[in-house]
Amino acid sequence: MATPPHKRAGYLMTETILENDIIEFHKELDARGLNCPLPILKAKKALAELQSGEVLRIMATDPGSVRDFQAFCKQTGNALLSHVQTGREFVFLMQRK
Repeated sequence: MATPPHKRAGYLMTETILENDIIEFHKELDARGLNCPLPILKAKKALAELQSGEVLRIMATDPGSVRDFQAFCKQTGNALLSHVQTGREFVFLMQRK
């Protein structure tokens, strides 16, 4: 079975933040259904696999994740490029320092 394009090394995916604002991301983390501290722990592990400047897209449903990821980025020096809420789901774009 062939590897899907978005799972291949070097493949860039995009996330539309606003109508004309598109950000490329390199890895995606599905943390939906997980509660604190698991989304942060999984994000920390996923970021460690990225190179400096690369972007991680995180999907989460924990309402505390906005506060948690903001604090995490402040403590670690990584950049929280965006966070968007759609219904009960949150999508974050985080750039590794």
